[in-house]
Amino acid sequence: MHQSRPLTPTKQRCRSVHERPLAVLSEHAIFQTACNNMARRCIFCTIARGEEPKTTLLHEDERFVAFRDRSPAAAHHYLIIPKEHMGNPATLTNKDIPLVESLAEVGNKVLQEQGGNMEDKRLGFHWPPFNSIDHLHLHVLSPDSQMGFLSRLVYRPAFWFVTIDKLLERLQAMPGDQQPSPPSSTPQLQSETKPEGEQS
Repeated sequence: MHQSRPLTPTKQRCRSVHERPLAVLSEHAIFQTACNNMARRCIFCTIARGEEPKTTLLHEDERFVAFRDRSPAAAHHYLIIPKEHMGNPATLTNKDIPLVESLAEVGNKVLQEQGGNMEDKRLGFHWPPFNSIDHLHLHVLSPDSQMGFLSRLVYRPAFWFVTIDKLLERLQAMPGDQQPSPPSSTPQLQSETKPEGEQS
């Protein structure tokens, strides 16, 4: 019977990580593989890579892209997403405050460039489990006061929709070693009196 020759130590070290049993993969490699697989399936990652022909990018820089929501809830309804795949807003910690502030900055820039009303706007995130796509995305809507009844309900600041200011308050209140909330949790926020596409 033919016996295969054993691999030399050099060849063993050079083996692709994908050829190794799952048990010997490092935790980082497993996590990275899972993230890569998720990104390949994520429609927002596809858009961020410029591979979705039906979506026109209104803004693109090294970190973010912006585009129109396919089911607009207002005359101006844009989505701002990071190019890197990131989870829903419940996964954020106080270390992500600069990221959230940058999303808001890009959102306001796009709204202004597109002729939106900067004095009548709403910026925020749907909180899980009410988000339809598990890739962090900021909704930018204007004019806020002219949204229809259903849209005002869907984007009303409440436990299912968190405005940018409320999210920043929540992150700023976290201690330094605070872990992100489980994806299924809801924020402990009081509903505001003023009512609020996600890419559905």
